[in-house]
Amino acid sequence: MRQPYRSLLDPITFYGAFGLLLFGPVAFGATEPWSIFLLEAGSALLFLMWIIRQAQAGEVMVSSSPLFAPMLSFMALVGLQLLGGHTAYRYQTLRSALLYVSYGATAFIVVQSLRRTSKVKSLTILFSAYGFVVATLALVQSMSSSGKLYWLRTPRSGGWIYGPYVNHNHYAGLMEMLAPIPLVFALSRYAHGPRRTMAAIAAAVMASTIFLSGSRGGMVAFAVEMAVLVSILVRQRKSKQLALALGAFLVISVGLLAWLGGGQLTRRMASIRTEARAELSGGTRLDITRDGLKMFTLKPIVGWGLGVFPDVYPEFRSFYSDLFVNAAHDDYLQLLVEMGGLGFIVMLWFLVIVYRRAAKKISKWMHDVNGATALAATLGITGILVHSLFDFNLQIPANAALFYVLCAIAAMEPRFGLARRRHSHRSEVEAAA
Repeated sequence: MRQPYRSLLDPITFYGAFGLLLFGPVAFGATEPWSIFLLEAGSALLFLMWIIRQAQAGEVMVSSSPLFAPMLSFMALVGLQLLGGHTAYRYQTLRSALLYVSYGATAFIVVQSLRRTSKVKSLTILFSAYGFVVATLALVQSMSSSGKLYWLRTPRSGGWIYGPYVNHNHYAGLMEMLAPIPLVFALSRYAHGPRRTMAAIAAAVMASTIFLSGSRGGMVAFAVEMAVLVSILVRQRKSKQLALALGAFLVISVGLLAWLGGGQLTRRMASIRTEARAELSGGTRLDITRDGLKMFTLKPIVGWGLGVFPDVYPEFRSFYSDLFVNAAHDDYLQLLVEMGGLGFIVMLWFLVIVYRRAAKKISKWMHDVNGATALAATLGITGILVHSLFDFNLQIPANAALFYVLCAIAAMEPRFGLARRRHSHRSEVEAAA
Protein backbone atom coordinates (compact mmCIF):
# COMPACT_ATOMS: atom_id res chain seq x y z
CA MET A 1 0.00 0.00 0.00
CA ARG A 2 1.41 3.41 -0.99
CA GLN A 3 2.37 5.62 1.94
CA PRO A 4 1.14 9.23 1.80
CA TYR A 5 3.82 11.75 0.95
CA ARG A 6 4.98 13.77 3.96
CA SER A 7 6.72 17.12 3.79
CA LEU A 8 8.14 19.63 6.25
CA LEU A 9 5.74 22.14 4.68
CA ASP A 10 2.70 20.23 5.99
CA PRO A 11 2.96 21.39 9.63
CA ILE A 12 4.13 24.84 8.51
CA THR A 13 1.04 25.46 6.39
CA PHE A 14 -1.27 23.90 8.99
CA TYR A 15 -0.06 25.80 12.04
CA GLY A 16 0.66 28.88 9.93
CA ALA A 17 -3.02 29.14 8.93
CA PHE A 18 -4.22 28.93 12.51
CA GLY A 19 -1.39 31.20 13.62
CA LEU A 20 -2.81 33.88 11.32
CA LEU A 21 -6.21 33.44 12.98
CA LEU A 22 -4.66 33.91 16.42
CA PHE A 23 -2.60 36.88 15.28
CA GLY A 24 -5.56 38.95 14.07
CA PRO A 25 -7.38 39.56 17.37
CA VAL A 26 -4.27 40.53 19.34
CA ALA A 27 -3.34 42.98 16.55
CA PHE A 28 -6.39 45.12 17.42
CA GLY A 29 -8.63 43.00 15.20
CA ALA A 30 -6.30 43.37 12.17
CA THR A 31 -7.97 46.66 11.26
CA GLU A 32 -4.84 48.72 10.59
CA PRO A 33 -2.82 48.76 7.33
CA TRP A 34 0.18 46.91 8.76
CA SER A 35 -1.89 44.09 10.27
CA ILE A 36 -4.08 43.79 7.15
CA PHE A 37 -0.91 43.49 5.07
CA LEU A 38 0.43 40.72 7.32
CA LEU A 39 -2.90 38.89 7.12
CA GLU A 40 -2.97 39.07 3.32
CA ALA A 41 0.73 38.38 2.82
CA GLY A 42 0.64 35.53 5.31
CA SER A 43 -2.26 33.78 3.58
CA ALA A 44 -0.59 34.25 0.17
CA LEU A 45 2.68 32.79 1.49
CA LEU A 46 0.88 29.79 2.99
CA PHE A 47 -0.92 29.16 -0.31
CA LEU A 48 2.42 29.32 -2.15
CA MET A 49 3.87 26.79 0.31
CA TRP A 50 0.93 24.49 -0.35
CA ILE A 51 1.59 24.70 -4.10
CA ILE A 52 5.29 23.92 -3.56
CA ARG A 53 4.32 20.97 -1.41
CA GLN A 54 2.10 19.61 -4.22
CA ALA A 55 5.00 20.00 -6.65
CA GLN A 56 7.27 18.06 -4.29
CA ALA A 57 4.73 15.24 -4.10
CA GLY A 58 4.55 15.09 -7.89
CA GLU A 59 0.76 15.31 -7.99
CA VAL A 60 -1.96 17.77 -7.07
CA MET A 61 -4.33 16.48 -4.41
CA VAL A 62 -7.15 18.89 -3.58
CA SER A 63 -9.77 18.18 -0.95
CA SER A 64 -12.97 19.65 -2.28
CA SER A 65 -15.56 21.52 -0.25
CA PRO A 66 -19.13 22.42 -1.23
CA LEU A 67 -18.36 25.95 -0.04
CA PHE A 68 -15.84 26.53 -2.80
CA ALA A 69 -18.64 27.06 -5.34
CA PRO A 70 -20.38 29.97 -3.54
CA MET A 71 -16.99 31.44 -2.59
CA LEU A 72 -15.84 31.48 -6.22
CA SER A 73 -19.23 32.84 -7.29
CA PHE A 74 -18.88 35.70 -4.83
CA MET A 75 -15.43 36.57 -6.18
CA ALA A 76 -16.76 36.35 -9.75
CA LEU A 77 -19.41 38.91 -8.78
CA VAL A 78 -16.70 41.17 -7.35
CA GLY A 79 -14.78 40.75 -10.61
CA LEU A 80 -17.90 41.82 -12.49
CA GLN A 81 -18.08 44.96 -10.35
CA LEU A 82 -14.45 45.78 -11.10
CA LEU A 83 -14.37 44.93 -14.80
CA GLY A 84 -17.85 46.19 -15.60
CA GLY A 85 -17.49 49.50 -13.81
CA HIS A 86 -20.24 48.70 -11.31
CA THR A 87 -18.35 49.94 -8.27
CA ALA A 88 -18.57 53.49 -6.96
CA TYR A 89 -14.94 53.38 -5.79
CA ARG A 90 -12.73 50.97 -7.70
CA TYR A 91 -9.73 51.20 -5.36
CA GLN A 92 -11.79 50.40 -2.28
CA THR A 93 -13.45 47.42 -3.96
CA LEU A 94 -10.07 46.07 -5.07
CA ARG A 95 -8.69 46.56 -1.55
CA SER A 96 -11.64 44.71 0.00
CA ALA A 97 -11.40 41.97 -2.63
CA LEU A 98 -7.81 41.25 -1.55
CA LEU A 99 -9.05 40.77 2.01
CA TYR A 100 -11.69 38.30 0.88
CA VAL A 101 -9.09 36.43 -1.15
CA SER A 102 -7.02 36.08 2.03
CA TYR A 103 -10.08 34.75 3.90
CA GLY A 104 -10.66 32.24 1.13
CA ALA A 105 -7.01 31.19 0.95
CA THR A 106 -6.88 30.60 4.71
CA ALA A 107 -10.09 28.56 4.64
CA PHE A 108 -8.73 26.58 1.67
CA ILE A 109 -5.50 25.75 3.51
CA VAL A 110 -7.49 24.61 6.56
CA VAL A 111 -9.65 22.30 4.43
CA GLN A 112 -6.53 20.78 2.83
CA SER A 113 -4.50 20.35 6.01
CA LEU A 114 -6.94 19.58 8.84
CA ARG A 115 -7.09 15.82 8.47
CA ARG A 116 -6.08 14.05 11.67
CA THR A 117 -7.93 13.61 14.95
CA SER A 118 -4.74 14.51 16.80
CA LYS A 119 -4.73 17.88 15.04
CA VAL A 120 -8.30 18.56 16.17
CA LYS A 121 -7.37 17.82 19.77
CA SER A 122 -4.28 20.04 19.54
CA LEU A 123 -6.34 22.90 18.09
CA THR A 124 -8.97 22.48 20.81
CA ILE A 125 -6.32 22.93 23.48
CA LEU A 126 -4.67 25.78 21.55
CA PHE A 127 -7.86 27.79 20.99
CA SER A 128 -9.15 27.12 24.51
CA ALA A 129 -5.90 28.33 26.07
CA TYR A 130 -5.74 31.29 23.69
CA GLY A 131 -9.31 32.35 24.42
CA PHE A 132 -8.77 32.00 28.16
CA VAL A 133 -5.61 34.15 28.06
CA VAL A 134 -7.26 36.87 25.94
CA ALA A 135 -10.35 36.87 28.19
CA THR A 136 -8.22 37.07 31.34
CA LEU A 137 -6.23 39.93 29.83
CA ALA A 138 -9.49 41.71 29.01
CA LEU A 139 -10.74 41.24 32.58
CA VAL A 140 -7.55 42.61 34.13
CA GLN A 141 -7.47 45.50 31.67
CA SER A 142 -11.11 46.42 32.37
CA MET A 143 -10.56 46.39 36.14
CA SER A 144 -7.48 48.59 35.85
CA SER A 145 -9.50 51.25 33.96
CA SER A 146 -6.50 52.37 31.94
CA GLY A 147 -8.53 53.37 28.87
CA LYS A 148 -5.63 52.20 26.69
CA LEU A 149 -5.02 49.15 24.55
CA TYR A 150 -2.54 46.95 26.40
CA TRP A 151 -2.17 49.84 28.89
CA LEU A 152 0.04 51.60 26.33
CA ARG A 153 -1.88 52.84 23.32
CA THR A 154 -4.71 55.37 23.21
CA PRO A 155 -7.05 54.92 20.20
CA ARG A 156 -7.01 57.90 17.85
CA SER A 157 -10.80 58.01 17.43
CA GLY A 158 -11.77 56.85 20.88
CA GLY A 159 -14.02 53.87 21.48
CA TRP A 160 -15.24 51.46 24.11
CA ILE A 161 -12.09 49.44 24.68
CA TYR A 162 -12.30 45.84 25.82
CA GLY A 163 -9.40 43.45 25.53
CA PRO A 164 -7.37 44.06 22.36
CA TYR A 165 -10.34 45.63 20.55
CA VAL A 166 -11.28 49.30 20.34
CA ASN A 167 -14.96 48.28 20.09
CA HIS A 168 -16.32 46.04 22.85
CA ASN A 169 -18.87 44.56 20.43
CA HIS A 170 -16.10 43.13 18.30
CA TYR A 171 -14.44 41.59 21.34
CA ALA A 172 -17.77 39.95 22.18
CA GLY A 173 -17.95 38.65 18.60
CA LEU A 174 -14.56 36.98 18.99
CA MET A 175 -15.59 35.27 22.23
CA GLU A 176 -18.89 34.12 20.72
CA MET A 177 -16.84 32.09 18.25
CA LEU A 178 -14.20 30.85 20.70
CA ALA A 179 -16.23 29.98 23.81
CA PRO A 180 -18.12 27.02 22.23
CA ILE A 181 -14.82 25.23 21.55
CA PRO A 182 -13.87 24.42 25.17
CA LEU A 183 -17.55 24.13 26.15
CA VAL A 184 -18.31 21.38 23.62
CA PHE A 185 -15.03 19.67 24.52
CA ALA A 186 -15.98 19.71 28.21
CA LEU A 187 -19.38 18.17 27.44
CA SER A 188 -18.06 15.48 25.10
CA ARG A 189 -16.69 12.08 26.03
CA TYR A 190 -13.17 13.15 25.05
CA ALA A 191 -12.66 15.25 28.19
CA HIS A 192 -11.97 13.55 31.51
CA GLY A 193 -11.02 14.69 35.01
CA PRO A 194 -8.81 17.80 35.13
CA ARG A 195 -9.11 18.41 31.39
CA ARG A 196 -12.89 18.65 31.60
CA THR A 197 -12.65 21.01 34.57
CA MET A 198 -10.07 23.23 32.87
CA ALA A 199 -12.11 23.36 29.65
CA ALA A 200 -15.27 24.29 31.58
CA ILE A 201 -13.43 27.05 33.43
CA ALA A 202 -11.95 28.42 30.19
CA ALA A 203 -15.41 28.44 28.56
CA ALA A 204 -16.96 30.10 31.61
CA VAL A 205 -14.35 32.87 31.72
CA MET A 206 -14.74 33.56 27.99
CA ALA A 207 -18.53 33.56 28.21
CA SER A 208 -18.49 35.83 31.26
CA THR A 209 -16.43 38.47 29.48
CA ILE A 210 -19.05 38.67 26.73
CA PHE A 211 -21.44 40.04 29.36
CA LEU A 212 -18.81 42.02 31.25
CA SER A 213 -17.78 43.76 28.02
CA GLY A 214 -21.19 45.41 28.01
CA SER A 215 -22.03 44.30 24.46
CA ARG A 216 -25.80 43.90 24.33
CA GLY A 217 -25.61 42.27 20.90
CA GLY A 218 -23.06 39.85 22.31
CA MET A 219 -25.33 38.96 25.23
CA VAL A 220 -28.22 38.20 22.89
CA ALA A 221 -25.98 36.21 20.53
CA PHE A 222 -24.52 34.06 23.31
CA ALA A 223 -28.00 33.45 24.74
CA VAL A 224 -29.05 32.14 21.32
CA GLU A 225 -25.98 29.89 21.23
CA MET A 226 -26.92 28.38 24.58
CA ALA A 227 -30.53 27.97 23.50
CA VAL A 228 -29.39 26.07 20.40
CA LEU A 229 -27.10 23.85 22.49
CA VAL A 230 -29.81 23.10 25.05
CA SER A 231 -32.31 22.29 22.30
CA ILE A 232 -29.83 19.82 20.78
CA LEU A 233 -29.28 18.17 24.17
CA VAL A 234 -33.01 17.92 24.82
CA ARG A 235 -33.77 16.55 21.36
CA GLN A 236 -31.03 13.93 21.65
CA ARG A 237 -32.04 13.09 25.26
CA LYS A 238 -28.56 13.19 26.66
CA SER A 239 -27.65 11.91 30.11
CA LYS A 240 -28.21 13.64 33.43
CA GLN A 241 -24.43 13.80 33.86
CA LEU A 242 -24.21 15.97 30.77
CA ALA A 243 -26.98 18.22 32.05
CA LEU A 244 -25.11 18.58 35.35
CA ALA A 245 -21.92 19.51 33.50
CA LEU A 246 -23.75 22.21 31.54
CA GLY A 247 -25.37 23.39 34.77
CA ALA A 248 -21.96 23.63 36.44
CA PHE A 249 -20.70 25.73 33.52
CA LEU A 250 -23.62 28.12 33.88
CA VAL A 251 -23.17 28.35 37.66
CA ILE A 252 -19.47 29.22 37.27
CA SER A 253 -20.33 31.81 34.63
CA VAL A 254 -23.05 33.41 36.73
CA GLY A 255 -20.75 33.41 39.75
CA LEU A 256 -18.03 35.23 37.83
CA LEU A 257 -20.57 37.72 36.51
CA ALA A 258 -21.97 38.43 39.95
CA TRP A 259 -18.51 38.79 41.46
CA LEU A 260 -16.98 40.99 38.78
CA GLY A 261 -19.97 42.70 37.19
CA GLY A 262 -22.36 43.47 40.00
CA GLY A 263 -24.92 46.22 39.59
CA GLN A 264 -23.31 47.70 36.50
CA LEU A 265 -23.87 44.49 34.54
CA THR A 266 -27.47 44.28 35.75
CA ARG A 267 -28.17 47.80 34.53
CA ARG A 268 -26.53 47.07 31.18
CA MET A 269 -28.65 43.95 30.67
CA ALA A 270 -31.78 45.81 31.71
CA SER A 271 -31.06 48.45 29.08
CA ILE A 272 -31.37 45.92 26.22
CA ARG A 273 -35.14 46.30 26.12
CA THR A 274 -35.20 50.07 26.45
CA GLU A 275 -32.44 50.50 23.87
CA ALA A 276 -34.24 48.24 21.41
CA ARG A 277 -37.45 50.22 21.89
CA ALA A 278 -35.59 53.50 21.34
CA GLU A 279 -34.04 52.21 18.11
CA LEU A 280 -37.35 50.95 16.78
CA SER A 281 -38.99 54.29 17.51
CA GLY A 282 -36.41 56.27 15.55
CA GLY A 283 -32.83 55.65 16.69
CA THR A 284 -29.68 56.25 14.67
CA ARG A 285 -29.37 52.64 13.57
CA LEU A 286 -32.91 52.69 12.24
CA ASP A 287 -32.02 55.81 10.24
CA ILE A 288 -28.96 54.05 8.81
CA THR A 289 -31.15 51.06 7.90
CA ARG A 290 -33.63 53.26 6.06
CA ASP A 291 -30.84 55.06 4.22
CA GLY A 292 -29.20 51.75 3.35
CA LEU A 293 -32.42 50.34 1.91
CA LYS A 294 -32.73 53.48 -0.21
CA MET A 295 -29.20 52.85 -1.50
CA PHE A 296 -30.14 49.26 -2.32
CA THR A 297 -33.19 50.28 -4.36
CA LEU A 298 -30.95 52.37 -6.64
CA LYS A 299 -28.58 49.44 -7.42
CA PRO A 300 -30.49 46.28 -6.52
CA ILE A 301 -28.69 43.76 -8.76
CA VAL A 302 -24.91 44.01 -8.25
CA GLY A 303 -24.77 46.74 -5.62
CA TRP A 304 -22.51 49.73 -5.22
CA GLY A 305 -19.28 47.78 -4.91
CA LEU A 306 -17.61 45.66 -2.26
CA GLY A 307 -16.28 47.77 0.63
CA VAL A 308 -17.65 51.13 -0.56
CA PHE A 309 -20.46 51.64 1.97
CA PRO A 310 -18.59 54.19 4.15
CA ASP A 311 -17.55 56.15 1.06
CA VAL A 312 -21.00 56.30 -0.57
CA TYR A 313 -23.19 56.57 2.52
CA PRO A 314 -22.65 60.32 3.27
CA GLU A 315 -24.58 61.14 0.08
CA PHE A 316 -27.64 59.32 1.46
CA ARG A 317 -27.37 60.14 5.18
CA SER A 318 -30.69 61.55 6.43
CA PHE A 319 -29.53 62.82 9.83
CA TYR A 320 -26.90 65.24 11.06
CA SER A 321 -23.78 63.93 12.74
CA ASP A 322 -20.19 65.05 13.03
CA LEU A 323 -19.13 61.40 13.32
CA PHE A 324 -18.00 59.25 10.41
CA VAL A 325 -20.36 56.31 9.76
CA ASN A 326 -17.88 53.60 8.84
CA ALA A 327 -20.36 50.70 8.62
CA ALA A 328 -24.07 49.96 8.42
CA HIS A 329 -24.11 48.36 11.91
CA ASP A 330 -25.86 45.44 10.22
CA ASP A 331 -23.72 43.05 8.18
CA TYR A 332 -26.72 41.83 6.17
CA LEU A 333 -27.73 45.34 5.16
CA GLN A 334 -24.15 46.23 4.25
CA LEU A 335 -23.86 43.13 2.07
CA LEU A 336 -27.15 44.01 0.38
CA VAL A 337 -25.95 47.55 -0.36
CA GLU A 338 -22.47 46.61 -1.53
CA MET A 339 -23.18 43.37 -3.42
CA GLY A 340 -26.84 43.75 -4.34
CA GLY A 341 -29.42 41.01 -4.56
CA LEU A 342 -27.01 38.65 -6.34
CA GLY A 343 -24.47 38.89 -3.53
CA PHE A 344 -27.17 38.34 -0.92
CA ILE A 345 -28.35 35.19 -2.73
CA VAL A 346 -24.78 33.87 -2.80
CA MET A 347 -24.54 34.50 0.96
CA LEU A 348 -27.76 32.52 1.56
CA TRP A 349 -26.43 29.70 -0.65
CA PHE A 350 -23.21 29.67 1.39
CA LEU A 351 -25.02 29.50 4.75
CA VAL A 352 -27.51 26.84 3.65
CA ILE A 353 -24.60 24.57 2.69
CA VAL A 354 -22.86 25.20 6.01
CA TYR A 355 -25.88 24.31 8.14
CA ARG A 356 -27.01 21.36 6.02
CA ARG A 357 -23.56 19.77 6.08
CA ALA A 358 -23.07 20.44 9.78
CA ALA A 359 -26.51 19.06 10.72
CA LYS A 360 -25.60 15.67 9.24
CA LYS A 361 -22.65 15.35 11.64
CA ILE A 362 -23.99 16.96 14.82
CA SER A 363 -26.35 14.07 15.66
CA LYS A 364 -23.36 11.97 16.83
CA TRP A 365 -21.31 14.73 18.42
CA MET A 366 -20.94 12.98 21.79
CA HIS A 367 -19.08 10.00 20.32
CA ASP A 368 -17.67 11.32 17.05
CA VAL A 369 -14.93 13.90 16.61
CA ASN A 370 -16.51 15.06 13.35
CA GLY A 371 -19.78 15.80 15.10
CA ALA A 372 -18.18 17.55 18.06
CA THR A 373 -16.07 19.71 15.74
CA ALA A 374 -19.13 20.60 13.65
CA LEU A 375 -21.16 21.47 16.76
CA ALA A 376 -18.51 23.80 18.19
CA ALA A 377 -18.05 25.53 14.83
CA THR A 378 -21.81 25.81 14.22
CA LEU A 379 -22.47 27.38 17.62
CA GLY A 380 -19.78 29.99 16.97
CA ILE A 381 -21.16 30.69 13.49
CA THR A 382 -24.70 31.03 14.83
CA GLY A 383 -23.61 33.51 17.49
CA ILE A 384 -21.83 35.80 15.06
CA LEU A 385 -24.73 35.64 12.58
CA VAL A 386 -27.15 36.76 15.28
CA HIS A 387 -24.78 39.51 16.41
CA SER A 388 -24.43 40.67 12.79
CA LEU A 389 -28.02 41.89 12.96
CA PHE A 390 -26.89 44.62 15.37
CA ASP A 391 -23.21 45.22 14.61
CA PHE A 392 -20.52 44.83 11.97
CA ASN A 393 -18.28 42.03 13.23
CA LEU A 394 -17.80 40.67 9.71
CA GLN A 395 -16.23 43.98 8.65
CA ILE A 396 -13.42 43.32 11.16
CA PRO A 397 -10.75 41.22 9.38
CA ALA A 398 -9.73 39.15 12.43
CA ASN A 399 -13.33 38.16 13.20
CA ALA A 400 -14.25 37.63 9.55
CA ALA A 401 -11.27 35.34 8.93
CA LEU A 402 -12.16 33.18 11.94
CA PHE A 403 -15.82 33.09 10.89
CA TYR A 404 -15.07 31.80 7.38
CA VAL A 405 -12.66 29.18 8.69
CA LEU A 406 -15.32 27.94 11.14
CA CYS A 407 -17.76 27.74 8.23
CA ALA A 408 -15.25 25.67 6.26
CA ILE A 409 -14.72 23.33 9.22
CA ALA A 410 -18.46 22.92 9.84
CA ALA A 411 -19.05 22.01 6.17
CA MET A 412 -16.12 19.58 5.76
CA GLU A 413 -16.85 15.96 4.99
CA PRO A 414 -16.31 13.55 7.94
CA ARG A 415 -12.62 12.73 8.05
CA PHE A 416 -11.56 12.41 11.70
CA GLY A 417 -11.15 8.99 13.29
CA LEU A 418 -12.02 7.24 10.02
CA ALA A 419 -8.55 5.82 9.33
CA ARG A 420 -8.46 4.12 12.72
CA ARG A 421 -11.93 2.64 12.14
CA ARG A 422 -10.92 1.32 8.71
CA HIS A 423 -7.77 -0.22 10.25
CA SER A 424 -9.78 -1.89 13.00
CA HIS A 425 -12.30 -3.24 10.49
CA ARG A 426 -9.50 -4.59 8.27
CA SER A 427 -7.91 -6.31 11.30
CA GLU A 428 -11.22 -7.97 12.17
CA VAL A 429 -11.67 -9.23 8.61
CA GLU A 430 -8.12 -10.61 8.50
CA ALA A 431 -8.62 -12.31 11.87
CA ALA A 432 -11.87 -13.85 10.69
CA ALA A 433 -10.19 -15.03 7.49
